[in-house]
Order: sequence, then C-alpha cells, then structure tokens
Amino acid sequence: MGDEAGKTGRSGWETAVSRTMPYPGSRVWEFLVGDGVEIWLGPGVELPRERGAGYETEHGTTGEIRSYADDRLRLTWRPTDWDHDSVLELEVADLGKRSTLKIRQEQLADVAEKAEQRAYWKQVVERVEAALAER
Repeated sequence: MGDEAGKTGRSGWETAVSRTMPYPGSRVWEFLVGDGVEIWLGPGVELPRERGAGYETEHGTTGEIRSYADDRLRLTWRPTDWDHDSVLELEVADLGKRSTLKIRQEQLADVAEKAEQRAYWKQVVERVEAALAER
C-alpha cells in the first residue's frame, strides 16, 4: 500500500489507535467524558454532550459535537495552527472486566499530518491508561 495506506476517498487521510485496558468500559468512558477530557481534548473545556454544540480549549482547539452516545463520541477537531477541520471519534468497547479504547481521526490533510496525529493519539492513550491506573 505504500504512502496511500490510510487514505480514503470520502474522508481524506485517517489514522486510528486502540488499546485494551484492564478496566470496565463504563469506568473508561466516564473518565474520558469527565475528569479525563483535558487529556484528549485539551485543558479548560467541559465536553458538551448535545449534537451541534461547540467547544474551545484554552489552547484554541475548536470544534463541535457530531454525535454523542453511551460509548461513542464524534466531533470536529481543529487546532489553532490548522486551516481545516478533522473528525475525531472516540469509542469504548466493553469487554467485561476489560475494555478497548479506540480513537480514530479522519479528514487529515496529508501523510505527514497522519503520522503526527497517530503519534499524538498513541501518547494520549498511554496518558489515559496511566491516569486510570492512579485512580
């Protein structure tokens, strides 16, 4: 596949990361949409839950909620230095005493942005798991 891996006709470049954690899905989800929101979305923002609601972090990342369910969230995500929106999806698959956190980002500009975001989301998943371990 070479450099075209991760490019889709509909949504441009995309990347995804996932991690299975030794915590029930409800615990991971409640952390992500509660105290842990600043780890993945950014500081200074409370996550809106209504479709179409906008947000802005202290660092200037902006977007709006596309959908919000009990285990999945889609929103647009645009850091201050980008000239385009991307679409971010977080999902938690409950596996009983374990769960899998999946983060997917679509509508990335190019392969460099894809690689940068993949590295970023890997760090986010590690930080989420570390924070849950401390609770």
